[in-house]
Amino acid sequence: MGQLVARGHELTAHPEEADVLVVNTCSFIDPAKQESVDTILEMAEYKRAGRARRLVVAGCLVERFGDEIRRNIPEVDAVVGTNALESIGAACDGHEAAVNPLAPYLYHDLTPRVLATPRHYAYIKIAEGCDHPCSFCVIPQFRGAFRSRRFESVLAEAARLFEGGTREINLIGQDTTSYGEDLGLKDGLAQLLGRLAGIETEREKWIRFLYAYPNRITGKLLDTIAAHASLVKYIDMPLQHASASVLKRMKRGGSGDIFLRLLERIRRAIPGVAIRTSMIAGFPGETERDFEELCQFVEAARFDRLGVFTYSDEETSGSFRLEGKVDGRRKYQRKRRLMSIQRRVSRALHRGLVGHEVPVLIEGPSKETDLLWEARMPAQAPEIDGVCDINDAVGAPLAPGEMRRMRIDESHDYDLVGAVVDQGEPAPAPKPFRILGRAAVL
Repeated sequence: MGQLVARGHELTAHPEEADVLVVNTCSFIDPAKQESVDTILEMAEYKRAGRARRLVVAGCLVERFGDEIRRNIPEVDAVVGTNALESIGAACDGHEAAVNPLAPYLYHDLTPRVLATPRHYAYIKIAEGCDHPCSFCVIPQFRGAFRSRRFESVLAEAARLFEGGTREINLIGQDTTSYGEDLGLKDGLAQLLGRLAGIETEREKWIRFLYAYPNRITGKLLDTIAAHASLVKYIDMPLQHASASVLKRMKRGGSGDIFLRLLERIRRAIPGVAIRTSMIAGFPGETERDFEELCQFVEAARFDRLGVFTYSDEETSGSFRLEGKVDGRRKYQRKRRLMSIQRRVSRALHRGLVGHEVPVLIEGPSKETDLLWEARMPAQAPEIDGVCDINDAVGAPLAPGEMRRMRIDESHDYDLVGAVVDQGEPAPAPKPFRILGRAAVL
């Protein structure tokens, strides 16, 4: 989007208004592929019946099925893979783009950018690609080998975002905890977090990282998170399973006992930390005993947040060739049981928060009703966790992007309800978010 705006294009979220339609796709698992294909076909209808002259498909689906897309959906005028994003402007303008297949894409602080999120929070990708051999995952096949962004590049982008009014930055990558290894840095993520925490801002800021790999959680990393108030006390660490035999077939290693000791170490080092994980139900060869072990582990671990995916059998993944496939109905039943266990855990943890005051980042009026406002605690990452619903407030009127204090009055399985009890913070003068040398107030 940044590159298109920098070339003079005007962005619109309404396909019926667009001259060029761009579908950015995902192909990680079957539901993502299906959603991508459905969206391409939907946009093809707009091209046939509406104003649009070109349809461009970008992203991961192109890396895996680019030829099939062009062959089977003739309305598609151009495809742009993950390593050819700098050609998006040419694709939209109707020109053939020169792509260097030997130069894996990695954006940097001078890459033009438009925020796709509300102004008060943003994502920064600190690395691209992955070197882990997880047998269920196809990401390395089209994202390439792990490569970190330069230290100063990440710091420069973060400083620019904070200056433009962003209150929360979320660091992402296929494995953020490997950050800097390819650059020869030891404890690169810990070093980066410490430097980010040191960026001076007019108002309080939050910094979190997502997608930690369990065997990359070091003492230095935990100590760094504990030492800085602006580093959110939140660990997102997908574990995928707890059975040693399943984890071995996944080519991840570890076991439930090893993970429980790791969780204990994290909680001891960072008091009050919230831990999120994800699990895969129905991996090939997962027996009833394996699944029972996973259920017992989830009960014992008491995760603050947990997501469950049913195993997706991707034809180019290592696990595709494994025997002992679990049928779809059983995978679904196992997912439901795991989520039922987690729902009880979450309900109990939330009940213990009633009566407490917590800092929250105001998101805006609730999407469900005009009677509530929506906010998030530090323990709630944007878009993937629950929210806090505000039904009353004292002090200054609420505004998106403010940080306030909320008293929790009610608890539900995943969300919390309460009242804002502080007087509010002074609002700074609005500042532009800069795209290269141009200012665009979002």
